[in-house]
Amino acid sequence: MAQKAIREYDGKALFSKQWEKYFSGFHYGFKSVLVTSGAELLAKAQEHGFEWLKQEALVAKPDMLFGKRGKNDLVLFKTNKPGDVTLADAAAWIDEKISHTTTLLTGQHGTLSHFIIEPFTPHSQEQEYYISATCVGEDDVLYMSAEGGMEVEEGWDEKVNEVVIPIDMSDADMEHAINANIPSDIPTQDRAKFESFAVAFFKFYRDMNFAYLEINPIVMLDNNEMAILDLVARLDDTAGFMMKDIWGDIDYPTAFGMEDQSPEEKAIAEADSKSGASLKLTILSPMGRVWTMVAGGGASVVYADTIADFAEANGGSIADLANYGEYSGGPTTSETKFYADTIIDLMTRHKDPKGLDKIMIIGGAIANFTDVAKTFTGIIQSFEENAEKMKEHNTKIYVRRGGPNYEKGLKDIKEASDRLGLSIEVYGPETHVTDIVRMALEK
Repeated sequence: MAQKAIREYDGKALFSKQWEKYFSGFHYGFKSVLVTSGAELLAKAQEHGFEWLKQEALVAKPDMLFGKRGKNDLVLFKTNKPGDVTLADAAAWIDEKISHTTTLLTGQHGTLSHFIIEPFTPHSQEQEYYISATCVGEDDVLYMSAEGGMEVEEGWDEKVNEVVIPIDMSDADMEHAINANIPSDIPTQDRAKFESFAVAFFKFYRDMNFAYLEINPIVMLDNNEMAILDLVARLDDTAGFMMKDIWGDIDYPTAFGMEDQSPEEKAIAEADSKSGASLKLTILSPMGRVWTMVAGGGASVVYADTIADFAEANGGSIADLANYGEYSGGPTTSETKFYADTIIDLMTRHKDPKGLDKIMIIGGAIANFTDVAKTFTGIIQSFEENAEKMKEHNTKIYVRRGGPNYEKGLKDIKEASDRLGLSIEVYGPETHVTDIVRMALEK
């Protein structure tokens, strides 16, 4: 399927339009505006129906298809002065952000241009929950957790319940499967509400032809009031012809930082748009000696930070880190091979100026639904085609992975590398997730 990412604003607006049909037992007070400048926000506040912009405490953040806005210090929900964020505060903050280039922790950079502004929702962390759905192979998969927020990826296996829902499963069986897998640590007072919402959420996801839909967090307040604080969504573009009237005039923007992409970055972005998996690549330093293939968005940030820290501590610099990216969400063997081919091609174009070895780190946490052996088959196929180039650059390969079929995947990649004469060290989940960075850079 061809997936197209949409803005958070458009995703929430679609929820609002369909709310009574799917979530009639709950209330969602959709208040949201999308603007491109402080002046536009101030003008919006003068329009009928948007008086709340002048009356309520506000939250402002970019709406440009990138995540971890909190960790990038790009969410305005409080000011340095006492009191809540006012309309004037939000307008001034937006104008300040659009006045200069912004660089994310991932290395992506560009000018912020679109912002979503909403009322601030007072709540406790205990009221935050996580829910998402996506397509994996021929099935849909629903994910639920009693813990929402930025840290949900930490300890995913322990925190998140997974429900596989085949496309031909009946509604009755689907509801039973979801209710049987509601996280046990959801408080008693919210459990029945969460069950009802989760079933409705999945029906909405499937009927609206989403390829991916995530709310993190969904907040459950008193009187069945629901607050969607953060939303990520991708639509199945192949359904566009029959969903035009329901979806409405939805924008499919270019992701932040993609305007100046290299041909390789554009090729990976194109592959990502056609895949149910997640394929991302940002080239940070083409002459860098440390190249990564990391599974998982959270893990990719951790690896990038660790590589930068270890490089500087061992006589190198942050410029040693050549790329940032991820391959995750159950990519096929061919998709993984294409991703690996791209990384290896970039890595072997230039000799290291100091004559040092090139380092390839294939890392990740413990996969939840990605078949490690299947993805490693794609990497092995790439090794077989590119082994001579890799040896010319004295490439040292370090692997750390866990998850479904990881034992076979690690065994296969080690045997293939030995057969091809490649230098490789292979580790499983018994090794700390970033220990291979220390092993590679200390040597």
